[in-house]
Amino acid sequence: MIKQYFNTNERDFFMTNDIKINRENIFKIIKKWLYSDKDIFIREVISNSVDAISKLDKLAKSSADITPAQPRIDILVDADAKTLSITDTGLGMTAEEVDKYINEIAFSGATDFAEKYKDITKDPSADFIGHFGLGFYSVFMVSTRVEIDTLSYAPGARAVHWESETGETYEISDSTRTQVGTTITLHIAPDSEEFLNLYRVREVVRKYCRFMPYEIYVEDTSPKEPIKDADGKEKAPYTPQPINDTHPLWLKAPGECTKDEYVDFYRKVFMDYNEPLFWIHLNVDFPFRLKGILYFPKLSNKFDTLEGTVKLFNNQVFIADNIKEVIPEFLMLLKGCIDSPDIPLNVSRSALQNDGTVTKIAGHITKKVAEKLKSLFNNERESYNSYWSDINVFVKYGCLKDRKFYDSIKPALIFKTTADEYKVIEELIDTSAESNTLYYVTDKDRQSSYIRMLNDKGSDAVYLDTIIDNQFITMLENEYKGLKFLRVDSAAAMNNADAPSDEAISALFKSALNDDKISVEAKPMGADATPAILLIDEESRRMREMYAQYMQSMNSAADIDSVFPLQLTLTVNTDSKLVNNVCAMEEGELKSDLIAQIYDMARLSAFTITPENMEQFITRTKKLLERL
Repeated sequence: MIKQYFNTNERDFFMTNDIKINRENIFKIIKKWLYSDKDIFIREVISNSVDAISKLDKLAKSSADITPAQPRIDILVDADAKTLSITDTGLGMTAEEVDKYINEIAFSGATDFAEKYKDITKDPSADFIGHFGLGFYSVFMVSTRVEIDTLSYAPGARAVHWESETGETYEISDSTRTQVGTTITLHIAPDSEEFLNLYRVREVVRKYCRFMPYEIYVEDTSPKEPIKDADGKEKAPYTPQPINDTHPLWLKAPGECTKDEYVDFYRKVFMDYNEPLFWIHLNVDFPFRLKGILYFPKLSNKFDTLEGTVKLFNNQVFIADNIKEVIPEFLMLLKGCIDSPDIPLNVSRSALQNDGTVTKIAGHITKKVAEKLKSLFNNERESYNSYWSDINVFVKYGCLKDRKFYDSIKPALIFKTTADEYKVIEELIDTSAESNTLYYVTDKDRQSSYIRMLNDKGSDAVYLDTIIDNQFITMLENEYKGLKFLRVDSAAAMNNADAPSDEAISALFKSALNDDKISVEAKPMGADATPAILLIDEESRRMREMYAQYMQSMNSAADIDSVFPLQLTLTVNTDSKLVNNVCAMEEGELKSDLIAQIYDMARLSAFTITPENMEQFITRTKKLLERL
């Protein structure tokens, strides 16, 4: 097509024409850049085989004249001959179809078949896998030569042999094949001989095709010595077993699945022998097609949820793990399988981000997860409480990442208190008050003395001990007007605002410690309380923690003390008998040592003592005991 305009009133020169494509160069680009992983050629060839079997099955259901063979796919590895072959019992191809489907790049056989037999398939998409017509050419990433032997189901069809070394030129001739179906034989290139290893091929098939709808067998056909038993007798030949599960659990209706089936499927797929807490079975047919199961795993430690796995499938064909454009990021803390034929096998991330169906699918998954959690909260509260230590990181992360999820799950956000109760935030604060304070604990063992003092004052605290709680409580403080979270060892949490500081005792300890970085105050805390406690400023500590996490995410190190110095306050207990006895002593070495000892005891309780300080503390303790 050529259009030209010369010396017109509108322009001096204008031309439109078809773009010329260099076949050799474009083919190199397709072979090298079409797929990021070389092993994906196995997925593509098997997907084509599945389509071929599915097409024949649909035709057989509409015609009594067609009797398909038992559907199966055989993969044969021959390391001696350096070949890998894939054989299916599908509908095969005629010479004309080989010329159309194989020799025309980007011509989709699946789309053409669906359109040709739309009265049979009903749906133009017809649940076939291939829609772009490019997958076959991935075989040239690993092959020096490719052969196809195929025989069509059509009456009177002749078997066809196709052969090509480059994918750019080919030969077509008669084939000796007698069975309906197709065999693709790959002559593996020297740089791809890993695919002549039986175990490597099985690994790749399990990775991509573990749940394909037709049985797949992988065998080694290299000549080998017979296997003999201890008496020298030849053992019976090995009977191959299908490598895949043709009916994954997510294809069943939720009401047909038992608890044992859910647990067994979870353990088999994710190799986790802990029993999952609970699960969500997704089953949608409109306005998009989606099936799957999401599991909430049991944690062995609080860092486990950082590594979830959600596997994405298209018509039982594995696409990838954890594609955030399809599965919301916070859901990747879970484990599960999502299968949707409305998500293409090969598509760019940018296209997924702008795909309306993908957006709807992600939103639906988030909605169903929130509904499941709310249902457990409303109907199985005791179980929900017992799950909280395992799921709270996931729930909080979801709240931080997805506003709609937070709005939905907000009524089911609970907090475990130091009194071993589970309460929602409205049960912990006075919503009618202008301001509220919630005390929290990050380490019940290290902060036990602070918890005890807080309880003595008639106050309780909640446990917030996950790695994202710093961001989570900041979000809640912005959500609830006047709400302030204070850690139990913070200066604001332990400070008795009504009691004035004893300036004489404060000055004594300040002078003896001779440390400008430490603030000192002296207030009554009860005769049975510790002689002194070290309190940390809430704001400076939060800033330090957030900065440390940021630097860790940037794989960088920095002197945090120089950027956010920790603001510490030593609160001396004026009710303590030891403190009062020390204050009454005459000036001297013993008095100085006892003040330093009280300070180090406070640092030990707050876990802020350094190794050097610890050595001094032990030496001083020995000296004080010797004086006794």
